[in-house]
Amino acid sequence: MPPLKLWFVRAGEGAAHVGDFLSSKLVAIGWSELGPISADVSDDELGARFSAFYTDEKPGTRRAWQSVVRRFIRDINVGDGVMTYDPDQRLYFLGEIASGLEARKHELSRARTVNWSHQVARDDLGVSTRNSLGSIATLFQVAGDARDEVWLKAVPLGVSPTPALPSTDPPSSDAAATSQVLADTMAKASGLIEDRLLALGWDDAQELVAGILRAMGYRARVSPPGADRGVDIFASPDGLGLQEPRIFVEVKHRKAKMDAPEIRSFLGGRRPGDRCLYVSTGGFTKEARYEADRAAIPVQLIDLSRLRELLIDTYDQLAPETRALVPLKAVYWPDD
Repeated sequence: MPPLKLWFVRAGEGAAHVGDFLSSKLVAIGWSELGPISADVSDDELGARFSAFYTDEKPGTRRAWQSVVRRFIRDINVGDGVMTYDPDQRLYFLGEIASGLEARKHELSRARTVNWSHQVARDDLGVSTRNSLGSIATLFQVAGDARDEVWLKAVPLGVSPTPALPSTDPPSSDAAATSQVLADTMAKASGLIEDRLLALGWDDAQELVAGILRAMGYRARVSPPGADRGVDIFASPDGLGLQEPRIFVEVKHRKAKMDAPEIRSFLGGRRPGDRCLYVSTGGFTKEARYEADRAAIPVQLIDLSRLRELLIDTYDQLAPETRALVPLKAVYWPDD
C-alpha cells in the first residue's frame, strides 16, 4: 500500500539536480548559507537567519523559503512517500524516505535518503493532477485525488506506463505566500503551454517556429513536404539568403532526445556566415549539447522549455495565423 503522505521535492531550478537525486538516492534542498539547522530550531531563530542572510529579498519570499526549510527538517518522516520531476523525460519519480535529516557538502546541503521505486509519465495524468503538480515551490505536499492518481498510474522504474482514466476534480493550492501563489500560477501556465506545444502536429510545429522567426524580424520560409535535405526552415533578413545571417532550422517534433550524430549531420555542409537552430521538443542528450558547443558553425539547441519561452517573448508580434496554433490569454496580477 502506498504511503499516506506524499511530498514533492523539486530538484533545483529547472530540475538541474534531478540526476543527482536519482543516482545518489536522495532528495535535498539548499540555503546552505544558513549553516547547520537542527529539527528543534525555533521559528524565531530560523526567521532571524533568513533575515540576516537574504536582506535583498522581500519578506514574503523569505517567509516562503523559511516554510520550505522548516517543513523539510520537521515534517518529513521516514516512511513518507516522495516524488520529483524530470522535465526532459516528462517523468515523475516516486520513492520512500529512508533516513532522517543528513548534511552534505553540496549547494543542496540538506538531504534525506530515498528508495526510488516508481515512475509515472506526466502525459498519463489528468489535467487536474498535472495542474496541482505544476507548482514551482521547492517543497509541497501532494494530497487527495492528485496523490491517489499519481500512485494509481505509477509503474516500477523502467517499466512503460499504462494510461489510466484521468481525475476531473479541481487542483489544490499549497502556496505559502502571495508571491508563491504567483510563482505557482506561472509554473502551472508554463506546463500547460508545453502540453499544447506537444499536441501540435509536426507541420504546425514547423509553422510555429517559422512564425517566431518572422516575429523576430526575419523572413522565413518552410520547406515544402518531401526531401528537405535536413533543413525544415530557412530564414534571413532579406528572405533570399543574400544577406547574413543565413539561418538554417531543423525541427524534430517527437519524444526522443536528439543525439550527437543528428547534430553533426545537420551541420554538415554549412558555410561561414551560416547560423543554425535545431529544435527538438524531446530535448537533447549531453553528447548532443557537447557537439553543439564545439561546432565550428554557431548552432543553438532549442528544447521544449526554450521554445515555450520564445513563444511567450514574441507572442505580441506573432501573425494571427501563428497565434492560432497556440492561443494564449494574458493574465494580470497586482504589482506590489
